[in-house]
Amino acid sequence: MDVIEYFYSAHSAYAYLGSSHLLRLARAHQRRIVHLPIFLTPVIEAAGAVAFSQRTPAHVDYFFRREIERWSQFRSAPVMAGIPTHHHNDMSLANGLLIAGDRQGLDIDRLAHALLEAHWRDDADLADTNTLDRIARGVGIDPAPLLEAATTAAVQAQYQANTVQAIRRSVFGSPTYFLDGDMFYGQDRLEILERALQQPFPGRTGIGPSSQLPEGPGT
Repeated sequence: MDVIEYFYSAHSAYAYLGSSHLLRLARAHQRRIVHLPIFLTPVIEAAGAVAFSQRTPAHVDYFFRREIERWSQFRSAPVMAGIPTHHHNDMSLANGLLIAGDRQGLDIDRLAHALLEAHWRDDADLADTNTLDRIARGVGIDPAPLLEAATTAAVQAQYQANTVQAIRRSVFGSPTYFLDGDMFYGQDRLEILERALQQPFPGRTGIGPSSQLPEGPGT
């Protein structure tokens, strides 16, 4: 199956840090990226992780400052200082925008990257319609049909289905990539993913691509 499945949220710091590298890998190995935007909170909770609001200041400072600073330099992905002003806003519109674009047959690789970059580099509010309009136009996409569809029942149902699928497949957080059913969690695994694209690792385990999942509620 010539795809890389990509579970993430439009406001994810680590999805942003790995985004350009992921796009390069997909192009180099002729793999199509299957975008699966998710509601991150229930996925993290289902994985048994402690919510960031309940973690120690030292833990949050390490993962949301020092690690981001270092990976920003390593990946040449500029970031603003601190957490974006609107980071805790509802991401259903931004994630819905991506889902709508995908459902309308658009190549949303650049749009996904642009949203992540605008949020973490430029402090963009991804819950603001005008901001999303500007970002979409910046990558040559007409935002009107996407914004119109983003909050519809069909698109939001797909958003929920992506989230349920992530939980069923034991996704830990954003970003998570699947290559032929093998899971790679975190943008720091992209070099391992690259090796797998060249030479698959033996002993693959995990739930296969979404097309192989049994039907059920939310799928």
